[in-house]
Amino acid sequence: MDGQAALWAAILASGVYHGLNPGMGWPLAVAAGLTERRGAAVARTLAPLAAGHLLSIAVVLLPFGALTVLLDWTREIRITAGLVIIGFSAVLLLYPRHPRWLARVRPTEVTLWSFSVALLHGAGLMLVPMLLGLCAQPAVLGSGAPGNSLVANSGLALAVAFAHTAALVAASGLLAWAIYRILGLELLRRSWFDLGRVWAGSLALTGALAVWTAV
Repeated sequence: MDGQAALWAAILASGVYHGLNPGMGWPLAVAAGLTERRGAAVARTLAPLAAGHLLSIAVVLLPFGALTVLLDWTREIRITAGLVIIGFSAVLLLYPRHPRWLARVRPTEVTLWSFSVALLHGAGLMLVPMLLGLCAQPAVLGSGAPGNSLVANSGLALAVAFAHTAALVAASGLLAWAIYRILGLELLRRSWFDLGRVWAGSLALTGALAVWTAV
């Protein structure tokens, strides 16, 4: 597997990982299906969850995609990104609870909830090293003007966001549907699993790898 293929595989794998994390919202889809007693409610709730997650990822990735046109500073950008990710993971470990206002978001504001949670969890930050790795590929950079590189890298950032979100929707959708049809919400009441520390640890590992590969 070449470098680009490995990075895209990592982007999809992170989408599956995010999708399986209950903190990203798939229990809301299960609850909607059980409340309305219709499977369509599960899919209908997944759509705004995905939209919010996609927007959050894009908001984080686009600025880093723009920075990559500064070719002379690529190494420094990658090191800085890695350190930011490590710092954010430390914040998550110190303050694992969600802000109280998130609990007051109404069911009609699922997209806002998903956007806020993904942003506060640093979901987009996990993808930054992968995006920087793709932008550093010669086939992506090319030899055009900086303006062309900016457009190309911005498009690449959006492609990464869409690919990641598609994998997230597939994973969270299958899990939510299985629990709705087979296990029910009682499973969530009896055996809720919190991946907060695992999530923070994976962010720290991602940041450390980004720094190590840049150095």
